[in-house]
Amino acid sequence: MKQSQLIVPNGHSKVLLHSCCAPCSGSIMEALYTAGIDYTVFFYNPNIHPRREYDLRKNENIAYAEKHGVPFVDVDYDSEEWFARAKGLEFEPERGIRCTMCFDMRLERTALYAHEHGFKVFATSLGISRWKDLQQVNDCGKRAAEHYPDLIFWDNNWRKKGGSARMIEISKEQEFYQQEYCGCIYSLRDSNEYRRQKGLESIKIGTKFYHQDK
Repeated sequence: MKQSQLIVPNGHSKVLLHSCCAPCSGSIMEALYTAGIDYTVFFYNPNIHPRREYDLRKNENIAYAEKHGVPFVDVDYDSEEWFARAKGLEFEPERGIRCTMCFDMRLERTALYAHEHGFKVFATSLGISRWKDLQQVNDCGKRAAEHYPDLIFWDNNWRKKGGSARMIEISKEQEFYQQEYCGCIYSLRDSNEYRRQKGLESIKIGTKFYHQDK
């Protein structure tokens, strides 16, 4: 990726980056750093279940940020609020309205923090994964930004210019934890059901990692 060509919207000097995990944010963090952009990582993902999975993803992200001297904001794990919002959406398909609710919740909280702490621009790592609907993520980000007249959601396509490939390279270099489902309890349920139908074992949390030779 030609990271040096990155330009923050409207010429602003710093960015609040919502991160869902280290593997997804690794190449974005590198791109921002290489371009000389001042940024802070914001971790707010109350959807992740169970708590052990949440802690694995968060702590790995913290360690990677600390390794590169990047400020990291760790927000409360208010999973009860997430479950309340997900009520009635338990059997919606992946990329459906439950995911829209989830993205809205996380990016609304990111936008609020950005507004309260002097950030004029925020972005997210959610859209870099090919498992996500990029337009869906961007729509949620723009909607969250609309609450504050001085705030911009940066909808840069982080997949392009080698971003997706670099994401995997960094994950292997760092031997990041390799997640096997999106994160929520319903994604875990559906992933395990698919595996059962294929005659595969259920997902074992905390056991699979990226490796250089794979």
